[in-house]
Amino acid sequence: MSAPGRSAPPTLALVNVSKSFGAVRALQGVTLELHAGEVHALAGENGAGKSTVVKTFAGVHRPDAGEVRVDGEPVAFNGPADAQAAGVAVIYQEPTLFPDLSVAENIFMGRQPRGALGRIDRRAMHAETARLFERLGVALDPQQPARGLSIADQQVVEIAKAISRDARVLIMDEPTAALTGQEVARLFAVTRSLQEHGCAVLFISHRLEEIFEICRRVTTLRDGTYVGTDMVADITPDDLVRRMVGRDLDALYPKQDVTPGEVALKVSRLTREGAFTDVSFEVRRGEIVALAGLVGAGRSEVARAVFGVDRWDAGTVEVGGRPLPAGSPTAAMSAGLALVPEDRRQQGLVMDMSIERNMGLTQLKALRRETGRGGLISRKVERDRAADWGLRLQLKYSRLSDAVGVLSGGNQQKVVLAKWLATEPAVLIVDEPTRGIDVGTKAEVHRLLSELAAQDLAVLMISSDLPEVLGMADRILVMHEGRLTAQIARADATEESVMAAATGRPGTGKAA
Repeated sequence: MSAPGRSAPPTLALVNVSKSFGAVRALQGVTLELHAGEVHALAGENGAGKSTVVKTFAGVHRPDAGEVRVDGEPVAFNGPADAQAAGVAVIYQEPTLFPDLSVAENIFMGRQPRGALGRIDRRAMHAETARLFERLGVALDPQQPARGLSIADQQVVEIAKAISRDARVLIMDEPTAALTGQEVARLFAVTRSLQEHGCAVLFISHRLEEIFEICRRVTTLRDGTYVGTDMVADITPDDLVRRMVGRDLDALYPKQDVTPGEVALKVSRLTREGAFTDVSFEVRRGEIVALAGLVGAGRSEVARAVFGVDRWDAGTVEVGGRPLPAGSPTAAMSAGLALVPEDRRQQGLVMDMSIERNMGLTQLKALRRETGRGGLISRKVERDRAADWGLRLQLKYSRLSDAVGVLSGGNQQKVVLAKWLATEPAVLIVDEPTRGIDVGTKAEVHRLLSELAAQDLAVLMISSDLPEVLGMADRILVMHEGRLTAQIARADATEESVMAAATGRPGTGKAA
């Protein structure tokens, strides 16, 4: 379908919508129009109001002021069922399928086709599911159990479910955050197919390059207010960043030049059966070394083994020249290692626990010593330390006693960083340090990593964000299928050289 004209009213729209939660104004005067056959981006930092927009479209929230319109007519969604009946479907970052049911059963749950005697017609259900997948251009087995499907395949199942309900508007909320490059390409192909069939798509992503690849228009929010709507072809990524953060970012990758010092971390011929083989590298004080590669290459597994979460089968790890025992995070922490894990929500934080308590989890002994009450911890001491780190990392919060789960993704990441930096490590391992956080906070995290390296900390950074790798690393170690395939100096690194090594093509850099 060609680019939509403007003679027809938008399929779905917010018109001058405002929404508050107590004293917090989440949206103020927001207008957003979604047209048939168009992919429209919604951009903004964490806390800008994007999630409130999604929930308003989905019928979860009702506006305090303004209107929701369908085909130009005002509507009142009294719940998600009303939005679904109007043809609105939301595809979340992590779909929630019934794992023990088949793909087809998940798609037609509660709406299974029936035969003459009222029994479920499984043949018809499987055939219709196959037609849906054929329309989307994907090859999935309708009878396959949902358990074990990749996140990418689960999203396709959710999209097929939406189409089976005759959805006219598809809202994709951070759909690519957990996908590989190949899976993102397939999702974009599916999105273009939906566009060609006249579906209106709202696309939300922190990855600006995706907005410029797949979207025709972009609406920007800042602090809950409407900034504007632009044709993607008429603006640059820098323009979009300025609209999102309200200022120019001096540098998204503010890497300081530092002369590396002595070796802080030395990994020699490390092997863990089924995960990685014969991995050797060094990280020096003042240096940021990136561990790059495709998802599944073994990067996170190496980090977990080095820190002692997983036991290695062969090889050695030395911190400051002293060997570490295998499989002992306690010994790793005592030696000066810190690990900021890939999944901050599942592995880095206790989501129902307070901000201050999360920050103090790695320093309980120090807090007890400072309190001096026979093993009890003073809440004031704990809070003072947390407030100090909050100030250092420019943490945005209401109260330190609030559950860490109420913070934005970027601020949650800062809490994880504070928790580990409080241990005063010699080596900081950060796994996907900026995944799922907005561009402004991403620049702050990069600034912090650069400052820490300049203060003589050794940093091992694992990242799937290639611009981040190129912008922040002094050296790049590339992994492919569990092995180090190249070591590339900052001056020699390009997207092409890193990706070539990540896909196993030879002649891409100094052998690791």
